[in-house]
Amino acid sequence: MRSLWLLIAVLLTGCSHQAQDAWSGQDKAQHFIGSAMLAAAGNDVAQHQGISRDRSAAFGFMFAVSLGASKELWDSRPAGSGWSWKDMAWDVAGATTGYALWQLSHH
Repeated sequence: MRSLWLLIAVLLTGCSHQAQDAWSGQDKAQHFIGSAMLAAAGNDVAQHQGISRDRSAAFGFMFAVSLGASKELWDSRPAGSGWSWKDMAWDVAGATTGYALWQLSHH
């Protein structure tokens, strides 16, 4: 797990530019909804693979957040729109919501 955080920190230091975006907008809703769906789907797939409830929840959450971070890394290239911490915040909020709703629906 430490290696993952170190890799993320190293990758984030190389971002070529930051996005100049607002906190609201259609893309923020897409980040939220997409991350919620990915977290719930990842959670469900992991649990159907025989992974424990706790580990499948962690897998689903990290799956959604890592895809969001990958998208932001892609955006941070010189030809992209720039890294957006606001998009990442919406990704984490969506992944948290997807995790919570999946857990509530399977309780």
